[in-house]
Amino acid sequence: MRNSLRPVSAFALLVALYAAAPVYAQTAAPVDLRILAINDFHGYLRPSPGGIVITDPEDKTKKITIAAGGAEHMATLVGQLRDGHRNTIFVAAGDLIGASPFLSAMFHDEPTIEALSMMGLALASVGNHEFDEGKDELLRMQNGGCHPVDKCRGPHPFTGAKFRYLAASTIEKRTGKPLLPAYAIREFDGIPVAFIGLTLKGTPGLVSPVGVADLEFRDEAETVNALIPELKTRGVEAIVVLIHEGGLPTGDYNECPDISGPIVDIVKKFDRSVDVVVTGHTHRAYVCEIDKRLVTSADKYGTLVTAIDLKLDPVTRDIISARADNTIVRTATLARDAEQTALIEAYDRLAAPIANRPAGSVAETLSRVPNNAGESPLGDIIADAQLAATRDAAKGGADIAFTNPGGVRTDIARKEGGAVTYADLFASQPFRNQLVTMTLTGKQIKDMLEQQWRDPKRPRILQVSKGFSYAWDGTKPDGERVIAERMTLNGKAIDPTASYRVTVNNFLSVGGDGFTVFTQGTAPQTGIYDIDALNAYFRANSPVGLTAVDRIIRIN
Repeated sequence: MRNSLRPVSAFALLVALYAAAPVYAQTAAPVDLRILAINDFHGYLRPSPGGIVITDPEDKTKKITIAAGGAEHMATLVGQLRDGHRNTIFVAAGDLIGASPFLSAMFHDEPTIEALSMMGLALASVGNHEFDEGKDELLRMQNGGCHPVDKCRGPHPFTGAKFRYLAASTIEKRTGKPLLPAYAIREFDGIPVAFIGLTLKGTPGLVSPVGVADLEFRDEAETVNALIPELKTRGVEAIVVLIHEGGLPTGDYNECPDISGPIVDIVKKFDRSVDVVVTGHTHRAYVCEIDKRLVTSADKYGTLVTAIDLKLDPVTRDIISARADNTIVRTATLARDAEQTALIEAYDRLAAPIANRPAGSVAETLSRVPNNAGESPLGDIIADAQLAATRDAAKGGADIAFTNPGGVRTDIARKEGGAVTYADLFASQPFRNQLVTMTLTGKQIKDMLEQQWRDPKRPRILQVSKGFSYAWDGTKPDGERVIAERMTLNGKAIDPTASYRVTVNNFLSVGGDGFTVFTQGTAPQTGIYDIDALNAYFRANSPVGLTAVDRIIRIN
């Protein structure tokens, strides 16, 4: 008997097919995360006089300067950039302290640590300047307490950073473990994100060797890559690196048509699990893609805040997209944050009587920018001041003074009337190093000058005092760039076998910046602080004007 089939409607057929189809769960929406990032704040609680230089939006062939920076304005911008975002975190890529203006430096950068803590900074990698006063002082910045020498100077007890410093590559030789945590994991809507923090491998050559003698600074990429398996076992797929090393870009502050420098090779060596890299050190601004990863930097001195917007996949828990935007901390349009203002005023009441003390005057701006030979107008003045402070036999009997270019931090600008305060001088020489006068032979002086090219990609040309002159040839190989017969003191050739009294700061005297020849000096005599030498020079020679920048001659 044949079965009789009833006709089925098209609608009924569709219903039957839908019922038989497998059921799929709706795809969960990505989780949004906004990372706010800064680097190289260097204690600029008040806006840097130089602001930020950007391409003129009205004429791409020109540059303009925008007034920017300062903790009061930055705090306001950070708050605005947080608004409307469910998940945010504020991070930094090192050099938050060190080489700071007087207001922060007088209190060993305690005000800066407090200001950034109040803004809600959560995590920061260490930078080389975090080690300016040595390992123990960095730990005090983290944990609080009074300075071991200057004691408690501030308006209230210093309780340490509310944010966590990270130091993955900084290893204590005694224990073989990181000085501070290597990374931190934060969860956003249940998705873990790891932040690895570290500084550049070359830190020991940028700080006083004494302060980091018991520390090892390991390779950046090797350090990060070694942590990846550990993070994976903890269920982490989204990885952000905060590294105090950077690049040299072309383009404007939100561009990166091209970039060179150490960070390029480092990023290319990172394990593919690293998604985003926040950088610093080179004091440049950029938003780049390197090796298909987002790489950012926010200039210096708090002039920019980077907003990095990530989308996290709730299934894979990895980053599926990343974009960034550098926003200028515009002093003209951003209101001052009241809490920051109160903090700054509390410290300023104690610092102002010294900071505002007249030091003298300048006839014109003294620039720290070197010429093609490596000599700068301000560098000459500082070297002259150090020679003047140690020339007397009782104070060292110096014949020559040298100072490192990294210690000359900012121009001494001519303001209305030309008056210069102690704070203006301090901003140009903020490390408060003591002067050391020692005996070197003429040959040792030449050997020391040859060490200026220890890193050929980043020569460190010392600034020299009046009366001393030499020439160097850029085409010659290592150890042969300084022309021996062109080394003179007061017009007389330097004798390789004769002895000369040489003044440097105590950073150089212990081999800082790789100038190890200074550690061979004999009969050392410690003198006054470099800033006090500069202050005395201004008081004796104001108005201070430009001198002929002809002490260092470059051949070829």
